[in-house]
Amino acid sequence: MKYFQQIKADIDPRPFLEEIAQVENAWDASTGRQSKIKVQREALSIPLRGLRKSAIGDRNRRDVHESRWTTSSRHYPLACGFLKDFAQERAALLSRAKLVCLPAGHKVYPHIDRGLYYLLRDRYHLVLRSSKGSFLRAGDESVRMGEGELWWFDNKQEHEAINDGDEDRIHMIFDLLPRHLEAEIGGVGDAEKAQS
Repeated sequence: MKYFQQIKADIDPRPFLEEIAQVENAWDASTGRQSKIKVQREALSIPLRGLRKSAIGDRNRRDVHESRWTTSSRHYPLACGFLKDFAQERAALLSRAKLVCLPAGHKVYPHIDRGLYYLLRDRYHLVLRSSKGSFLRAGDESVRMGEGELWWFDNKQEHEAINDGDEDRIHMIFDLLPRHLEAEIGGVGDAEKAQS
């Protein structure tokens, strides 16, 4: 497969799910994803790291490299710790990250993640809950990712996700900037390193 690679398996999802469950109305606090991004309208999210709005200036949002921890991230120390540790393990800079819930019978519609931000980064999915395995298609390939599995996939290809299971599908989705590309973004990596 050229658009998917399983990185790890047997990661225990229970601590992450318990952390989410401890936060009252966790999925209702942020609705920007479903209200502003048409292809994401059926997904719920908890942003952990987001675009640094003060850095937008005259750039398109898709071209903004700077990211920061969100206010809500303080409720999810286990998830944030996992992200920091994995970024260090991969010798990469942590960029944007979120927890995403796709309810049963819902989907993320076909799209390509475009812009300079996405062009330079690698996208990862850690599957925390999925009753049938999480279906994800990129280009002409598709996989079913199992609970506790961590996958890289090429989000520069047209991709879509479908929850054909009977319960909510929950993933931790995040981006990493390989350190060898840090010079491509003109010192922004230093700001990201300070936030890691």
